[in-house]
Amino acid sequence: MHKIKHIRSFVKRHRHLPPNKQQIFDEAWKIYGLEVTPTPISTPKIFNRNTSLVLEIGFGMGTTLLHAAPKHPEQDFIGIEVHQPGIANLFAQLKIQPLNNIRVYNADAVIVLQQCIPDTSLDKVLIFFPDPWPKKRHHKRRLIQPKFIELLHKKLKPQGILHIATDWEDYANLTVTVLTNNPAFTALTDQEAASLLSERIPTKFEQRGKKQGHKIFDLLFVKIH
Repeated sequence: MHKIKHIRSFVKRHRHLPPNKQQIFDEAWKIYGLEVTPTPISTPKIFNRNTSLVLEIGFGMGTTLLHAAPKHPEQDFIGIEVHQPGIANLFAQLKIQPLNNIRVYNADAVIVLQQCIPDTSLDKVLIFFPDPWPKKRHHKRRLIQPKFIELLHKKLKPQGILHIATDWEDYANLTVTVLTNNPAFTALTDQEAASLLSERIPTKFEQRGKKQGHKIFDLLFVKIH
């Protein structure tokens, strides 16, 4: 498979977890962690069933996963996050309330999508408050780019949903432009989007944006072919 060349949309900070959190992390990883593989692995092999699959890219502290997974036990959720403290927070909560329908990658989302996620396997992709890289010289680092959207298109099922949220207006405008220029996607109507929007709960980065007076943009698109 031809792999897209990409500039990393994140800066990985190497922070050591406190010993107690590291122990929780190591124990939970054996249950919830997924290793990057050279070839895709089918969902039934991961969850021992075949059902709707939701992917969250950059799940931060795990807020959305911890809300959605118990609410929708009939769905399976895969989260991707590069920063271990966020994963450790998720694992600490899963130690209190175990959930069998969550799995996690600690890796670059582009690599996971290219190598690990089968084509046309995802019912929904969530990308909430990706790093906005606000300085113009850093815009090339933004996750939402035409090539990345093409990669997501390959992994989504027909009628699969892509939900992106940001509090940076120019990033929202860029996202709309990129997706509008891709004929394989069309925007959901307000009525179609209403139920999906009601599912999303505020994240730490959203709350921070609101405190700074930023408007929140929820962008929902569906793969039409």
